[in-house]
Amino acid sequence: MNVELKIWRYDASTGERDLRPYEVDVPDEATLLDTLDAVKDKVDGTLAYRKSCRMMICGSCGMRIDGGAVLACKTRIADVVADGHVPVISAMGNLPIVKDLVVDMDPFWQKMRAIQPYLSPRLDRATEKENIVPQERMDVIHKESLCINCGCCVSECNSMESDPDFLGPAALAKGFRFVGDARDGATIERLERYSEEHGIWDCTRCYFCNERCPKGVDPRDAIAKLGAEAMKAGIDRDMGAKHAKWFVTSAKTTGWLRETELVPKTQGIVKAIKEIKFAMSLLPKGKVPPPFPPHVAADVGESRALFDLVKDQGRDGAAGIVQGEKALQHLGHHGETIEGGPTHPYDDPRSFAKPYLPDEEPVT
Repeated sequence: MNVELKIWRYDASTGERDLRPYEVDVPDEATLLDTLDAVKDKVDGTLAYRKSCRMMICGSCGMRIDGGAVLACKTRIADVVADGHVPVISAMGNLPIVKDLVVDMDPFWQKMRAIQPYLSPRLDRATEKENIVPQERMDVIHKESLCINCGCCVSECNSMESDPDFLGPAALAKGFRFVGDARDGATIERLERYSEEHGIWDCTRCYFCNERCPKGVDPRDAIAKLGAEAMKAGIDRDMGAKHAKWFVTSAKTTGWLRETELVPKTQGIVKAIKEIKFAMSLLPKGKVPPPFPPHVAADVGESRALFDLVKDQGRDGAAGIVQGEKALQHLGHHGETIEGGPTHPYDDPRSFAKPYLPDEEPVT
Protein backbone atom coordinates (compact mmCIF):
# COMPACT_ATOMS: atom_id res chain seq x y z
CA MET A 1 0.00 0.00 0.00
CA ASN A 2 1.39 3.37 -1.00
CA VAL A 3 0.93 6.00 1.73
CA GLU A 4 1.32 9.75 1.45
CA LEU A 5 1.62 11.88 4.57
CA LYS A 6 2.98 15.21 5.75
CA ILE A 7 5.10 15.59 8.89
CA TRP A 8 5.87 18.75 10.82
CA ARG A 9 9.65 18.81 11.30
CA TYR A 10 11.10 20.97 14.06
CA ASP A 11 14.67 22.05 14.79
CA ALA A 12 15.03 23.08 18.44
CA SER A 13 18.37 24.76 17.84
CA THR A 14 16.91 27.27 15.37
CA GLY A 15 13.19 27.13 16.21
CA GLU A 16 12.36 26.53 12.53
CA ARG A 17 9.35 24.41 11.55
CA ASP A 18 8.84 22.80 8.19
CA LEU A 19 5.91 20.73 6.88
CA ARG A 20 7.45 18.06 4.66
CA PRO A 21 5.63 15.56 2.43
CA TYR A 22 6.61 11.87 2.40
CA GLU A 23 5.58 8.85 0.38
CA VAL A 24 6.33 5.27 1.34
CA ASP A 25 5.12 1.70 0.75
CA VAL A 26 3.84 -0.21 3.81
CA PRO A 27 1.80 -3.39 4.39
CA ASP A 28 -1.97 -3.07 4.44
CA GLU A 29 -2.05 -3.82 8.18
CA ALA A 30 0.54 -1.16 9.03
CA THR A 31 -0.01 1.29 11.87
CA LEU A 32 1.03 4.92 11.90
CA LEU A 33 4.10 3.87 13.87
CA ASP A 34 4.97 1.27 11.23
CA THR A 35 4.64 3.98 8.60
CA LEU A 36 6.97 6.32 10.47
CA ASP A 37 9.47 3.45 10.81
CA ALA A 38 9.32 2.98 7.04
CA VAL A 39 9.89 6.70 6.47
CA LYS A 40 12.88 6.71 8.79
CA ASP A 41 14.37 3.50 7.36
CA LYS A 42 13.78 4.16 3.66
CA VAL A 43 13.36 7.91 3.14
CA ASP A 44 14.73 10.16 5.88
CA GLY A 45 16.83 8.81 8.73
CA THR A 46 16.81 12.15 10.56
CA LEU A 47 13.12 11.92 11.51
CA ALA A 48 12.75 11.87 15.31
CA TYR A 49 9.89 10.27 17.28
CA ARG A 50 9.50 8.05 20.35
CA LYS A 51 8.47 4.41 20.50
CA SER A 52 8.97 1.38 22.69
CA CYS A 53 6.48 -1.47 23.26
CA ARG A 54 4.47 -1.12 20.02
CA MET A 55 1.52 -2.66 21.92
CA MET A 56 -0.39 0.32 23.39
CA ILE A 57 1.09 -0.21 26.85
CA CYS A 58 4.11 2.08 27.29
CA GLY A 59 2.54 5.33 26.05
CA SER A 60 5.74 6.45 24.32
CA CYS A 61 4.40 7.10 20.83
CA GLY A 62 1.85 9.81 21.55
CA MET A 63 1.58 12.37 18.73
CA ARG A 64 -1.02 14.29 16.75
CA ILE A 65 -2.56 13.20 13.49
CA ASP A 66 -4.69 15.85 11.76
CA GLY A 67 -4.67 17.85 14.98
CA GLY A 68 -5.83 15.11 17.37
CA ALA A 69 -3.61 13.20 19.79
CA VAL A 70 -3.30 9.44 19.22
CA LEU A 71 -1.00 6.54 20.00
CA ALA A 72 0.85 5.87 16.75
CA CYS A 73 1.03 2.14 17.46
CA LYS A 74 -2.77 1.96 17.83
CA THR A 75 -3.73 3.95 14.72
CA ARG A 76 -4.16 1.85 11.57
CA ILE A 77 -2.87 3.94 8.70
CA ALA A 78 -5.19 2.38 6.08
CA ASP A 79 -8.20 3.82 7.92
CA VAL A 80 -6.59 7.27 7.90
CA VAL A 81 -5.56 7.48 4.25
CA ALA A 82 -8.81 6.09 2.87
CA ASP A 83 -10.23 8.00 -0.09
CA GLY A 84 -6.87 9.61 -0.80
CA HIS A 85 -6.65 11.61 2.42
CA VAL A 86 -3.12 12.88 3.21
CA PRO A 87 -2.75 13.09 7.01
CA VAL A 88 -0.64 15.69 8.79
CA ILE A 89 1.48 14.34 11.63
CA SER A 90 2.77 16.66 14.37
CA ALA A 91 4.02 16.65 17.94
CA MET A 92 1.58 16.64 20.85
CA GLY A 93 0.33 19.97 22.16
CA ASN A 94 0.86 21.74 25.48
CA LEU A 95 4.37 20.31 25.86
CA PRO A 96 7.68 21.79 24.60
CA ILE A 97 8.94 20.20 21.38
CA VAL A 98 12.46 18.77 21.53
CA LYS A 99 12.68 17.69 17.90
CA ASP A 100 10.14 16.78 15.22
CA LEU A 101 7.55 14.57 17.00
CA VAL A 102 9.41 14.31 20.31
CA VAL A 103 8.13 16.45 23.20
CA ASP A 104 9.71 17.27 26.54
CA MET A 105 7.72 15.32 29.16
CA ASP A 106 9.28 17.07 32.17
CA PRO A 107 6.26 19.40 32.71
CA PHE A 108 4.02 16.33 32.55
CA TRP A 109 5.99 14.51 35.24
CA GLN A 110 6.22 17.62 37.43
CA LYS A 111 2.43 17.79 37.61
CA MET A 112 2.22 14.05 38.20
CA ARG A 113 4.62 14.33 41.13
CA ALA A 114 2.65 17.29 42.49
CA ILE A 115 -0.41 15.14 43.20
CA GLN A 116 1.70 12.65 45.22
CA PRO A 117 0.90 9.50 43.19
CA TYR A 118 1.45 6.98 45.96
CA LEU A 119 -0.55 5.56 48.83
CA SER A 120 -0.42 7.12 52.27
CA PRO A 121 -1.11 4.19 54.64
CA ARG A 122 -4.07 4.45 56.98
CA LEU A 123 -2.89 4.51 60.59
CA ASP A 124 -5.99 2.67 61.79
CA ARG A 125 -4.84 -0.35 59.78
CA ALA A 126 -1.13 -0.09 60.46
CA THR A 127 -1.08 -3.25 62.59
CA GLU A 128 -2.92 -5.44 60.10
CA LYS A 129 -0.87 -8.05 58.30
CA GLU A 130 -2.82 -7.61 55.08
CA ASN A 131 -5.26 -4.92 54.03
CA ILE A 132 -7.80 -6.84 51.97
CA VAL A 133 -10.09 -4.59 49.91
CA PRO A 134 -13.36 -5.89 48.40
CA GLN A 135 -13.47 -5.99 44.62
CA GLU A 136 -16.39 -3.56 44.50
CA ARG A 137 -14.24 -0.94 46.25
CA MET A 138 -11.44 -1.39 43.72
CA ASP A 139 -13.92 -1.16 40.82
CA VAL A 140 -14.34 2.50 41.79
CA ILE A 141 -10.83 3.27 40.50
CA HIS A 142 -10.77 0.73 37.66
CA LYS A 143 -10.73 3.22 34.81
CA GLU A 144 -8.21 5.56 36.40
CA SER A 145 -5.85 2.63 36.91
CA LEU A 146 -5.73 2.06 33.15
CA CYS A 147 -3.71 5.24 32.55
CA ILE A 148 -0.38 4.66 30.76
CA ASN A 149 0.88 8.26 31.08
CA CYS A 150 1.00 8.81 27.32
CA GLY A 151 0.01 12.49 27.58
CA CYS A 152 -2.66 12.42 24.86
CA CYS A 153 -5.18 14.02 27.21
CA VAL A 154 -2.71 16.74 28.20
CA SER A 155 -2.05 17.44 24.52
CA GLU A 156 -5.70 18.35 23.92
CA CYS A 157 -6.49 20.14 27.19
CA ASN A 158 -7.97 23.61 26.59
CA SER A 159 -7.39 24.68 30.17
CA MET A 160 -3.70 23.79 30.05
CA GLU A 161 -3.36 25.77 26.84
CA SER A 162 -4.64 28.90 28.57
CA ASP A 163 -3.08 28.15 31.97
CA PRO A 164 0.11 26.04 31.87
CA ASP A 165 -0.02 25.79 35.67
CA PHE A 166 -3.27 23.79 35.59
CA LEU A 167 -2.58 20.34 37.04
CA GLY A 168 -4.15 18.79 33.97
CA PRO A 169 -6.31 15.76 33.20
CA ALA A 170 -3.63 13.08 33.54
CA ALA A 171 -2.44 14.20 36.97
CA LEU A 172 -5.96 14.71 38.32
CA ALA A 173 -7.11 11.32 37.01
CA LYS A 174 -4.14 9.79 38.81
CA GLY A 175 -5.16 11.80 41.87
CA PHE A 176 -8.58 10.18 41.95
CA ARG A 177 -6.96 6.78 41.59
CA PHE A 178 -5.65 7.39 45.15
CA VAL A 179 -8.57 9.41 46.52
CA GLY A 180 -10.84 6.52 45.58
CA ASP A 181 -8.51 3.86 46.99
CA ALA A 182 -9.90 2.45 50.25
CA ARG A 183 -6.34 1.86 51.52
CA ASP A 184 -5.31 5.51 51.35
CA GLY A 185 -5.35 7.59 54.51
CA ALA A 186 -4.79 11.07 53.09
CA THR A 187 -8.07 11.65 51.27
CA ILE A 188 -8.88 15.02 52.85
CA GLU A 189 -5.32 16.29 52.42
CA ARG A 190 -5.41 15.29 48.76
CA LEU A 191 -8.78 16.92 48.12
CA GLU A 192 -7.59 20.11 49.82
CA ARG A 193 -4.49 20.19 47.62
CA TYR A 194 -6.36 19.38 44.40
CA SER A 195 -8.98 22.07 45.16
CA GLU A 196 -6.43 24.86 45.27
CA GLU A 197 -5.79 27.29 42.42
CA HIS A 198 -4.96 25.52 39.12
CA GLY A 199 -6.69 22.39 40.39
CA ILE A 200 -10.02 20.59 40.01
CA TRP A 201 -12.19 23.61 39.31
CA ASP A 202 -10.02 25.00 36.50
CA CYS A 203 -11.23 22.25 34.16
CA THR A 204 -13.33 23.73 31.33
CA ARG A 205 -15.34 20.51 30.81
CA CYS A 206 -14.57 20.35 27.10
CA TYR A 207 -14.29 16.53 27.27
CA PHE A 208 -11.44 16.48 24.74
CA CYS A 209 -9.40 14.44 27.24
CA ASN A 210 -12.12 11.77 27.28
CA GLU A 211 -12.30 11.82 23.50
CA ARG A 212 -8.56 11.44 22.90
CA CYS A 213 -7.60 9.03 25.71
CA PRO A 214 -6.56 5.77 23.98
CA LYS A 215 -7.24 3.62 27.04
CA GLY A 216 -10.71 4.76 28.12
CA VAL A 217 -9.52 6.40 31.34
CA ASP A 218 -11.96 9.29 30.80
CA PRO A 219 -9.99 11.90 32.80
CA ARG A 220 -12.88 14.38 32.82
CA ASP A 221 -14.97 11.78 34.68
CA ALA A 222 -12.19 11.48 37.25
CA ILE A 223 -12.09 15.26 37.69
CA ALA A 224 -15.87 15.28 38.18
CA LYS A 225 -15.49 12.60 40.87
CA LEU A 226 -12.81 14.64 42.63
CA GLY A 227 -15.08 17.68 42.61
CA ALA A 228 -17.98 15.66 43.98
CA GLU A 229 -15.81 14.17 46.73
CA ALA A 230 -14.41 17.58 47.64
CA MET A 231 -17.90 19.06 48.01
CA LYS A 232 -19.05 16.03 49.98
CA ALA A 233 -16.15 16.67 52.38
CA GLY A 234 -17.13 20.33 52.70
CA ILE A 235 -14.16 21.59 50.68
CA ASP A 236 -16.08 24.19 48.70
CA ARG A 237 -14.18 27.46 49.09
CA ASP A 238 -13.28 27.70 45.41
CA MET A 239 -15.56 29.71 43.15
CA GLY A 240 -15.99 26.66 40.93
CA ALA A 241 -17.30 24.63 43.86
CA LYS A 242 -19.69 27.43 44.83
CA HIS A 243 -20.88 27.58 41.22
CA ALA A 244 -21.56 23.83 41.19
CA LYS A 245 -23.33 23.96 44.55
CA TRP A 246 -25.68 26.67 43.36
CA PHE A 247 -26.52 24.68 40.25
CA VAL A 248 -27.61 21.79 42.48
CA THR A 249 -29.51 24.01 44.93
CA SER A 250 -31.29 25.86 42.14
CA ALA A 251 -32.28 22.66 40.33
CA LYS A 252 -33.46 21.05 43.57
CA THR A 253 -35.60 23.95 44.75
CA THR A 254 -37.17 25.24 41.54
CA GLY A 255 -36.21 22.79 38.80
CA TRP A 256 -34.45 25.60 36.88
CA LEU A 257 -31.13 27.40 36.99
CA ARG A 258 -31.81 30.85 38.43
CA GLU A 259 -29.20 32.92 36.59
CA THR A 260 -29.98 36.15 38.43
CA GLU A 261 -28.84 34.56 41.68
CA LEU A 262 -25.85 32.75 40.20
CA VAL A 263 -23.34 35.63 40.44
CA PRO A 264 -24.10 36.67 44.05
CA LYS A 265 -24.14 33.04 45.20
CA THR A 266 -20.91 32.21 43.37
CA GLN A 267 -18.83 35.40 43.39
CA GLY A 268 -20.41 37.33 46.25
CA ILE A 269 -22.59 40.41 46.65
CA VAL A 270 -19.81 42.92 45.88
CA LYS A 271 -19.09 41.31 42.52
CA ALA A 272 -22.80 41.14 41.76
CA ILE A 273 -23.15 44.88 42.40
CA LYS A 274 -20.27 45.58 40.01
CA GLU A 275 -22.08 43.61 37.32
CA ILE A 276 -25.37 45.53 37.61
CA LYS A 277 -24.53 47.77 34.65
CA PHE A 278 -23.89 44.72 32.47
CA ALA A 279 -27.09 43.07 33.71
CA MET A 280 -29.11 46.18 32.86
CA SER A 281 -27.86 46.02 29.27
CA LEU A 282 -29.26 42.49 29.07
CA LEU A 283 -32.62 43.43 30.53
CA PRO A 284 -34.14 44.91 27.32
CA LYS A 285 -33.18 41.71 25.48
CA GLY A 286 -35.18 39.60 27.89
CA LYS A 287 -32.03 37.92 29.22
CA VAL A 288 -32.62 38.89 32.86
CA PRO A 289 -35.86 37.42 34.23
CA PRO A 290 -37.27 39.01 37.40
CA PRO A 291 -35.80 37.26 40.44
CA PHE A 292 -39.04 37.40 42.41
CA PRO A 293 -41.13 35.41 42.53
CA PRO A 294 -38.83 32.58 41.34
CA HIS A 295 -40.20 30.52 38.46
CA VAL A 296 -40.84 26.97 39.64
CA ALA A 297 -41.05 24.06 37.20
CA ALA A 298 -44.35 22.20 37.06
CA ASP A 299 -42.80 18.85 38.05
CA VAL A 300 -40.17 20.18 40.46
CA GLY A 301 -41.16 17.43 42.88
CA GLU A 302 -39.35 14.93 40.67
CA SER A 303 -36.15 16.95 40.90
CA ARG A 304 -36.41 17.10 44.67
CA ALA A 305 -37.22 13.39 44.92
CA LEU A 306 -34.17 12.53 42.82
CA PHE A 307 -31.96 14.65 45.08
CA ASP A 308 -33.36 12.94 48.20
CA LEU A 309 -32.98 9.50 46.63
CA VAL A 310 -29.30 10.05 45.88
CA LYS A 311 -28.77 11.14 49.49
CA ASP A 312 -30.74 8.23 50.96
CA GLN A 313 -28.83 5.68 48.89
CA GLY A 314 -25.47 7.22 49.78
CA ARG A 315 -24.69 8.06 46.15
CA ASP A 316 -23.53 11.57 46.81
CA GLY A 317 -19.90 12.30 46.11
CA ALA A 318 -18.07 10.18 43.53
CA ALA A 319 -20.50 7.28 43.95
CA GLY A 320 -23.14 9.19 42.03
CA ILE A 321 -20.82 9.31 39.03
CA VAL A 322 -19.24 5.89 39.33
CA GLN A 323 -22.56 4.11 38.88
CA GLY A 324 -22.68 5.08 35.21
CA GLU A 325 -19.50 3.13 34.54
CA LYS A 326 -21.08 -0.25 35.23
CA ALA A 327 -23.16 0.06 32.09
CA LEU A 328 -20.01 0.96 30.16
CA GLN A 329 -18.21 -2.13 31.47
CA HIS A 330 -20.98 -4.33 30.11
CA LEU A 331 -20.66 -3.05 26.56
CA GLY A 332 -18.96 -5.29 24.02
CA HIS A 333 -16.71 -4.02 21.27
CA HIS A 334 -16.50 -6.90 18.83
CA GLY A 335 -19.02 -5.98 16.16
CA GLU A 336 -22.14 -7.12 18.04
CA THR A 337 -25.46 -5.84 16.85
CA ILE A 338 -27.86 -3.96 19.06
CA GLU A 339 -31.61 -4.26 18.99
CA GLY A 340 -32.99 -1.73 16.53
CA GLY A 341 -29.67 -1.06 14.80
CA PRO A 342 -27.00 -2.89 12.80
CA THR A 343 -23.92 -1.59 14.60
CA HIS A 344 -22.49 -0.87 17.98
CA PRO A 345 -23.08 2.71 19.26
CA TYR A 346 -19.35 3.38 19.26
CA ASP A 347 -19.40 2.93 15.49
CA ASP A 348 -21.51 6.06 15.26
CA PRO A 349 -19.25 8.84 13.87
CA ARG A 350 -20.62 11.19 16.53
CA SER A 351 -19.36 8.96 19.34
CA PHE A 352 -16.20 9.43 21.35
CA ALA A 353 -13.23 7.16 20.74
CA LYS A 354 -13.91 3.55 21.65
CA PRO A 355 -12.72 2.95 25.23
CA TYR A 356 -10.44 0.10 26.15
CA LEU A 357 -12.25 -2.62 28.07
CA PRO A 358 -10.88 -6.00 29.15
CA ASP A 359 -12.13 -9.03 27.22
CA GLU A 360 -14.28 -10.77 29.78
CA GLU A 361 -17.79 -11.98 30.22
CA PRO A 362 -20.05 -9.31 31.71
CA VAL A 363 -21.04 -9.86 35.33
CA THR A 364 -24.78 -10.38 35.71
